[in-house]
Amino acid sequence: MDQVATLNHQAEPTFPECAAPAGMAQGNFKAMGTTIMTLLPEAHAGAIEIVRSLFDEWEQVLSRFLPESELSRLNAHHGQNVITSELLFRVLASALNAAQATQGIYDPTLLDHLVKIGYDRSFDKLAPVLPAASYDGQPGGGWQGIQVSPHLRSVRLPEGVRLDFGGIAKGMAVDAALAQLEQAGIERALVNAGGDLAVLGSPPLLEDWPIAVPVKDESRTIPLRSGAMATSGIARRHWAQGNSTRHHLLDPRTGLPAASGLWSVTVVAPCCEQAEVAAKVAFVLGMERGKAFLQEHQLSSLLVDLDGQWEATGYWPVEMMQ
Repeated sequence: MDQVATLNHQAEPTFPECAAPAGMAQGNFKAMGTTIMTLLPEAHAGAIEIVRSLFDEWEQVLSRFLPESELSRLNAHHGQNVITSELLFRVLASALNAAQATQGIYDPTLLDHLVKIGYDRSFDKLAPVLPAASYDGQPGGGWQGIQVSPHLRSVRLPEGVRLDFGGIAKGMAVDAALAQLEQAGIERALVNAGGDLAVLGSPPLLEDWPIAVPVKDESRTIPLRSGAMATSGIARRHWAQGNSTRHHLLDPRTGLPAASGLWSVTVVAPCCEQAEVAAKVAFVLGMERGKAFLQEHQLSSLLVDLDGQWEATGYWPVEMMQ
């Protein structure tokens, strides 16, 4: 993580959702548990089908909520050698690299922990209040025991370990969708998967993409010239389990929702996969350690605490936050 997507200083609206600039057509569809939004040149509005097809394929392979998905089948055969598809193996390899690089603060083996705090179905089907449970947390780290054979694309999960890739799969899908659009000859586009977005080129007559970033009860419009942006936070995916407040961003050191004092972290990076992992890791680490992590990797970011106070790193345009 040693590069920074270029931020400039002009704008318009969004919350990792973008109002369509002149000459661009907006399209939306549901996939991978969120809303996918595209901005494409009006002459190429039909290219949304390229993005839709890719996200449909990735969901069928990688969703933990679909019992017939390849990921679900792999999880059902923990303790056994399983030959996987190229896509599943590629996402797993990226997830293991991220776990290694972050010393396990990103952990793709927390599925059972999520289930124990009630997140056992897609979020749109999850009740806002669930019965109390006796789960008090259990550290993660199961990723360290996963055995892989790149030549065979073989994977062996340790007994009792199941995968949930979470946001890294969304980030990788955004990057892959933009790559396919570029291969199709499209020179400018934005793909946004529920707040994890990346851009190609720039909008007509503008130098930057205007992105509205949440700052608790309001937003600030930030211009993104290139690269990607991802937000990890608790504004949307939270619920009650008995008297306990839960959210989906787990701390692998405890196996419980991170109690970091943060409300959100937004990170700008060269690709969406990188931005997504960095945002989640910084959120788990909290304001001071998260900021140090992002500074170490030279990433521009905005960290917002539960009171709405914020701090920024790198080239984040703080003059636009006033």
